[in-house]
Amino acid sequence: MSRARLWPLYAAGFTTAFGAHGIAANLGVAGDGAGASLLRLGLLLALYDGAEVVLKPAFGTLADRVGPRPVLVGGLVAFVLASGVYVVAARPHGLPDAGWLLAARLGQGAAASAFSPAASALVARLTSESARGRAFGSYGFYKSIGYTLGPFLGGAVVAAGGLRSLFAVMAALAAAVACWAALTVPRVPPLPRARQTVGDLARRLADPGFLRPVTALAAGTAALSVGVGFLPVSGRADGLGPITTGAAVSVLAACAALVQPLAGRALDARRISPIRGLATGLLLCAAAFALAAVPGVVPLVLAAATAGAGIGLITPLGFAVLAGATPPERMGQTMGSAEVGREIGDAGGPLLVGAVATALSLTSGYLLLAGLLAGAAAYADRRGRWPA
Repeated sequence: MSRARLWPLYAAGFTTAFGAHGIAANLGVAGDGAGASLLRLGLLLALYDGAEVVLKPAFGTLADRVGPRPVLVGGLVAFVLASGVYVVAARPHGLPDAGWLLAARLGQGAAASAFSPAASALVARLTSESARGRAFGSYGFYKSIGYTLGPFLGGAVVAAGGLRSLFAVMAALAAAVACWAALTVPRVPPLPRARQTVGDLARRLADPGFLRPVTALAAGTAALSVGVGFLPVSGRADGLGPITTGAAVSVLAACAALVQPLAGRALDARRISPIRGLATGLLLCAAAFALAAVPGVVPLVLAAATAGAGIGLITPLGFAVLAGATPPERMGQTMGSAEVGREIGDAGGPLLVGAVATALSLTSGYLLLAGLLAGAAAYADRRGRWPA
């Protein structure tokens, strides 16, 4: 399979990450009143991820039933339409924008729920087992680039033309990727599937071959969210300025992006095993938050780099393990369900650390998270029904 046919899938991964963070990071500073209320801002931030948690398994199952390519292209087209709603219907200024903004973000989240698991399923279906680690490493690299550049590029667009301009850029990006995918990605027909009961699905999702890599992915995503959200808080408490704290977050994102392709290639070359790789990545994340509990700029930067390296190991290995352990006819359902696990980690990690920080201290929150990540590493390192 030509690698050129995978590039639109990497672009789709970039699009969902850029759509999530590019707008989310600028809702509170857009200056048009639409995201001014803190309650409304919280709702706007929750809508995108909430839609993904609810809808990704359903769209993953649909991808298995009709084939992942139409779900990918259809989801991207829906993203264009959802973004266009705000561009066309919203007023230039003021609170009347809020209703259209809520509708647009909900629509974007629903659309991403379709094309994100479809893209993951296509990466798995279009690559051989010997090349799957590299493919998922590249997919994760471009998603990380979207998460990293989203706030910066989104902020530049908002500064130049307002929030509507950012939605217009999102619509144009999704339209370009949809056309690219329709022209380049080959049709992958649905495979015959045995009838699956609710009990069958529950047993499959509780199987160690699914549960262990998804637990690792959820824990890694929790580490990412806590690192991005709370490391700047630690920096400010140490008297560091916004440039230094922002640089620390950039170090985390850059390390995660750079390590993912390397980890995928190492897995394909059998230089690392998935069990040891996932456990090592989780232990690196645990060590990162133990470092974050130490005051000072050096521990902060070391924590960011260590967390980024751990996340870069976990993400491609987790998805490659899932793809290898999943029947091809259930690939969409598995990828959709795995993405839900990541979304839970994305929300649960910051909530846990924030709650502990409020009750005790941020240091206590970091140390608790480090302990949980170490426990997840021990769970991942257990021998079971997945490749050693």
